[in-house]
Amino acid sequence: MGFSFLIVLVVIYAFGAIRVIKQYERGVVFFLGKFEGVRGPGLTFIFVPLQTMTRVSLRTVTMQIPSQKIITKDNVSIDIAAVAYYHLTDPEKAVIAIENVYNAINQISQTTVRNVVGRFSLDQLLSDTAGINEQIKDVIDTHTEPWGAQVTAVEIKDIMLPDNMQRAMAREAEAERERRAKIVAAEGEYQAAVKLGEAADIITQHPVALQLRTLQTMAEISVEKNSTIIFPAQFMTTVQEALAVLKQDSTVK
Repeated sequence: MGFSFLIVLVVIYAFGAIRVIKQYERGVVFFLGKFEGVRGPGLTFIFVPLQTMTRVSLRTVTMQIPSQKIITKDNVSIDIAAVAYYHLTDPEKAVIAIENVYNAINQISQTTVRNVVGRFSLDQLLSDTAGINEQIKDVIDTHTEPWGAQVTAVEIKDIMLPDNMQRAMAREAEAERERRAKIVAAEGEYQAAVKLGEAADIITQHPVALQLRTLQTMAEISVEKNSTIIFPAQFMTTVQEALAVLKQDSTVK
C-alpha cells in the first residue's frame, strides 16, 4: 500500500515537473537560485523546488511611446508620439541584467526621443523624419544591448503642432503655391512670345505665308453660321491704292 502511494506521488510530481516551451519562447532555468542554462522549445522537466524557470518570448514587441511635449531647436513646442519595435536576443541577460525589460526600454525610448528631437529644428524634423528615426533607434539600441534586447525600428507616427504654427504653415504653403503659379504663367508668356517672334520672322521672309494664314482663319470662321464681315489686310491695301489712283485722276482733270 505504501509503495503504491509512493508511485502515485512520483507520477504526480513527474507530471508537475513537465514544462512545454513554445517555438518562440526560451526558458531561463535557475538551480537553487543560480543560473543553470537556457532551455529551447519542446518538452522539458523542471524539478521544483530545486529548479525554477522563467519564460522569455523572442517575438518582436510593438511598444507605443506615449505622446510628450518637446521643444525643438528653434523653440517650437510640439507633441510627438512614436512607436518602437524590439525583440530579445539574449534571454539570459533579459532576465538577469534587468528587472523589467519592457518598462526599461519604454522609459529609455521616451527620454531618447525627447533628447534627439530637441536637437533639430521644426523644418528639419518635418523634412528628414527618416534620418531622425534612425538616430533615435541607434541611441536606444546602444542602451538596450546590455539587456539582451535589440531595437529594430523606431518611427515617429504623430507630430502635433500648435494652432498658430499650423496657420502660419498654411499661409506659407499658399504663398508658395501662388509663387509657383506665377512663375509657370510667366514662363508660358515667355515661350509664347518667343514662338510669336519666330513666326513673325518666317512670315517676313515669306509674305505669301500671311495670305495663307488669312485664308485659313477665314475658313475656320466660316464653319460657324454667323454674319461676320472680314476685310483682309491685302484688301484694305488695294482699296487705298484705288483711292489714290482716283485722286490722281481727279487732280489731272
